[in-house]
Amino acid sequence: MKPQNTGLVRILRAGGYSWQGIKSAFRHEAAFRQECLLVLLLLPVALFWQVTAVETIILIGSLLLVLIVELLNSAVEAVVDRIGAEHHELAGRAKDMGSAAVLLSLLLMVLAWGIILLDYVSRSHTP
Repeated sequence: MKPQNTGLVRILRAGGYSWQGIKSAFRHEAAFRQECLLVLLLLPVALFWQVTAVETIILIGSLLLVLIVELLNSAVEAVVDRIGAEHHELAGRAKDMGSAAVLLSLLLMVLAWGIILLDYVSRSHTP
């Protein structure tokens, strides 16, 4: 039985594993790199845009959600690919569902940014 890490050691090791996962996704997943670029471009906009604190959280949260879902999708794909290269209905279904989850998170991000932008523009043009 392996010794259980507790307290600060467990937290530090978990953080290290998480960082390894982010680095691995960045190295091996083109979609994750593209979404990181999107976050890099839009994060400053979210931080400096003169909107409410809640709107800022929604803007940033929607960006992070895309990265989170992409990481989960990449994990599903890695596990499915590890099991075998032959086509299997369940493997295809798992990959398609992961892809659909990414699409929905991107749509949510576009919706959130679009609604906040439209509201901001309408407030700016009100006398």
